[in-house]
Amino acid sequence: MVDGKVFVWRSQDFLLNLFTNFTTMILKKTTKWIAAAAMLIVITGSRVQAQSVYKTKLSSSKSVFRLGLGLEGAYPTKNFSNFELGGTARLQYDLANNLSLTLTSGFYHFFAKDGHAQISEKGIYTNDLNMIPVKLGLKSFFAPNFYLSGEAGAGFELNHAQETKLILSPGIGYAGNKGLDLGLRYENFSGNHSNYGLIGLRVAYGFKL
Repeated sequence: MVDGKVFVWRSQDFLLNLFTNFTTMILKKTTKWIAAAAMLIVITGSRVQAQSVYKTKLSSSKSVFRLGLGLEGAYPTKNFSNFELGGTARLQYDLANNLSLTLTSGFYHFFAKDGHAQISEKGIYTNDLNMIPVKLGLKSFFAPNFYLSGEAGAGFELNHAQETKLILSPGIGYAGNKGLDLGLRYENFSGNHSNYGLIGLRVAYGFKL
């Protein structure tokens, strides 16, 4: 009688262990399959999202670049010049609907002021000053058609001391729907112990590339 009870208990233990091991094995395999499926879903979703973004960029690539040609006049902040006249070309790349990257270059001509001179360590200059600016900037639209801008770059003096100036230029502007771009800015030229600036207005027309 005792042997029969022992046999039943051992049988129950064997079946319980067998069931436990089988359940554990099923759970482990199920967990692995779930993890593999989740990874597959993530990878597939990432590829689909990347392809969607890539297709969106391809479909809109013809309209993200814009070229603007502008004429500008400015009032210099130093007495060596009484007026600046220039022309610039600006390449614009739209990062988003309200944010654009800009690259601007052109030609500045500072008209000399009678009885005044630009003074630097290299000499005293009473004639007109010519410069080529190269600036990288951002345009951020805070309201429909209105934007804030910031530019930084270098100004290469073609005469006078022939120095290279650091350019920093904050501004505000209006970009019309038909290509008109009006920009008001302050531009500072610094470095090599000779600093000056200007308050300028740029009138430009832009078109998509």
